[in-house]
Amino acid sequence: MADNIKSLSFEDALSELEKIVRGLEGGQLKLEEAIASYERGAALRQHCETKLSEAEARVQAIVQKADGSLDLKPMD
Repeated sequence: MADNIKSLSFEDALSELEKIVRGLEGGQLKLEEAIASYERGAALRQHCETKLSEAEARVQAIVQKADGSLDLKPMD
């Protein structure tokens, strides 16, 4: 389950997470389906948070040089 989540783009994971939330809010799922959906949703949320953190780190690594051009700051 988690393996195929790791291959999702941020946008695809977020879209799937939104569908899961709508399904859970609808209250039409059987208990086992709701639990499985909740578990997948939690994994998708974590994946999205990881992707956002990675993107934030990349953006923060871009620095403006004295001449106004942009450069990448080495990440630790």
